[in-house]
Amino acid sequence: MNNLAGVKHASVNYTTEKATVAYDPDAVRLPAMLETIEKTGYKTLEINKPYTADEDRARKQKEIKTLRTKLIVSAAFSLPLLYIAMAPMISVVRLPFPLWLDMMENPLTFALVQFALTLPVVCVGYRFYLVGYKALLRRSPNMDSLIAIGTSAAMLYSMYNTLLVATGDPHTVHMAAESLYYETAGIIITLILLGKMLEAITKGRTSEAVKKLMGLSPKTATVMQGEIELEIPIEDVEPGDIIVVRPGEKIPVDGTVTDGHTAIDESMLTGESLPVDKAPGDPVYAGTINTTGAVRFMAEKVGAETTLAQIIKLVEDAQGSKAPIAALADKVAAVFVPIVCSVAVVAGIAWLAGTGDLRLTLTIFISVLVIACPCALGLATPTAIMVGTGNGAEKGILVKSGEALETAHEIDVMVLDKTGTITEGKPEVVLVEGDVLQLAASLERYSEHPIAGAVRDHFDGEYLDVSDFRAIVGQGVEGYIGNKKIEIRRGVRIYADGEYLGRVLVSDSPKKSSAGAIAQLKEMGIEVVMITGDNNETAEDIARQVGIDRVLAEVLPQDKSNEIRKLQEQGRRVAMVGDGINDAPALVQADIGIAIGSGTDIAMESAGIVLMRSDLTDVPAALRLSKRTIRTIKQNLFWAFGYNILGIPIAAGVLHLFGGPLLNPMLAAAAMSLSSVSVLLNALRLKRG
Repeated sequence: MNNLAGVKHASVNYTTEKATVAYDPDAVRLPAMLETIEKTGYKTLEINKPYTADEDRARKQKEIKTLRTKLIVSAAFSLPLLYIAMAPMISVVRLPFPLWLDMMENPLTFALVQFALTLPVVCVGYRFYLVGYKALLRRSPNMDSLIAIGTSAAMLYSMYNTLLVATGDPHTVHMAAESLYYETAGIIITLILLGKMLEAITKGRTSEAVKKLMGLSPKTATVMQGEIELEIPIEDVEPGDIIVVRPGEKIPVDGTVTDGHTAIDESMLTGESLPVDKAPGDPVYAGTINTTGAVRFMAEKVGAETTLAQIIKLVEDAQGSKAPIAALADKVAAVFVPIVCSVAVVAGIAWLAGTGDLRLTLTIFISVLVIACPCALGLATPTAIMVGTGNGAEKGILVKSGEALETAHEIDVMVLDKTGTITEGKPEVVLVEGDVLQLAASLERYSEHPIAGAVRDHFDGEYLDVSDFRAIVGQGVEGYIGNKKIEIRRGVRIYADGEYLGRVLVSDSPKKSSAGAIAQLKEMGIEVVMITGDNNETAEDIARQVGIDRVLAEVLPQDKSNEIRKLQEQGRRVAMVGDGINDAPALVQADIGIAIGSGTDIAMESAGIVLMRSDLTDVPAALRLSKRTIRTIKQNLFWAFGYNILGIPIAAGVLHLFGGPLLNPMLAAAAMSLSSVSVLLNALRLKRG
């Protein structure tokens, strides 16, 4: 695909079975790309078809069932084949064996029966040959190419010797058991089919998080049409519809309550175990569960626009993406197969030249090809990312890409926005200095700022008339009361015609979890910095309460990203946590942006990680998830590389050269399958975290 004109980049995730292609639509059309994929031996599913959880599960189950059937058929023929081939050679235990199959009495029958038993196994494994040889012809050999070449060599060599037996060649007749490799081809295919089936079962478990999310949305919704309640398919709901939800039912789409009071279980979105009270004007989200009362709400976001649908897309995109560490595996895999083919040929020629033993040569040639099959290498990274991001999603931590997942574990500075992130976001007046409360409240009643709301809430007297009111972004407000110009600047300092009169100290109490979360970050060796537009005194007070040592106060919204850049210029790896529109530039500037889930859509869009709960303890949890996932990827790559580095020389006969054992191709196939399954099982350990 990468060689196709117009395709800028193409990568395949073997775990999710999805391809990501960046291309120029003016240079290449979609049919041409699909044709290229088909030519490689792979099938493409229907484009843009929205697979439901049930359909996806059914497709996976069908795949597992097909592989199980193939395995049963393959084993049914290959096990008798193995017995027939090996029983005459085991002299220690005299195994029962029919005379008509005796290789000395009836060598041709002995050979033909093995050939007949091998054919069904080869037919069952036809895809290895179809895909493997197509890739070979396109000069991009893959894992299937190694299997196809190795088993084909065993089959062709055995068929040639069967022909010699039929013509009565005395040497071949005498050495019939040593001249036939049918059981090698049969058992290799059987073992690899076993590995593929185990992979399919295990991969199905890695995508459980998305399946659970996909299964949360109800299939129907009860919509009001006039005074009549009508149950319709979820696909037919439109924005503006009034929907009725009774106790125990799921919310079908996103919207706003118009009538009724209830409590809704939103744990699938936020991880919070306690139901959230809902009244007219409150938002509700698709997939959440209505617990107590019946409510009506107006549909606002439907289909792919719902929060649940966007979460599913985020998780799927993350599971389908590649972390930068995967580039190493990709580069190695791109040259690995051709090198292995070369090693197999060179090793075979060397042993043939040195010993003249064709059987030994073929054993080494096949063993190298089979044991080097880099299935484990291809699965090492995507399986860990898939399980890691899925595990995070179940806990309300949405990691939007493999790159974000990898970057998070390298962070050494965590910059936290104050309002709404460290604090509750509900400021209140804690101190009034001077006779200024009436002036401040009169002016602030025209402002929408949270601090203005706190001042208004604290004042219970009569407002003064204000003229020429003006809000100055990032500075404060001003206006005229009587003939005096009243100014309110940062920290609600009040001036009249430039003369300082006093101040109203407004504070926003920290969230209960903030201090603990910050302590955890410090224990992880991460410097914590608070950034805020508030005055230095207020900022320092909050910082002391939660244990933050470094404060960047009185920072204008547009300057937050500059402060992040300054830290990066010092060589620091910076994460930014925020929840507001004014945090978006800083979230993008940071090495990794983390958005609090209760924040704005634009902040969530700008971030690499989204925390569905407004709980700061999820920040260190996200970093721990990143560290565990990257550690698992490194373990997988180590074992995958180590297995091949150790296995290829043994298969090439290095031990045999010094009088040691020779690796049997069947053992090589078993080891190759086991390596892939071990990588998958290692990735699944992340589910326990």
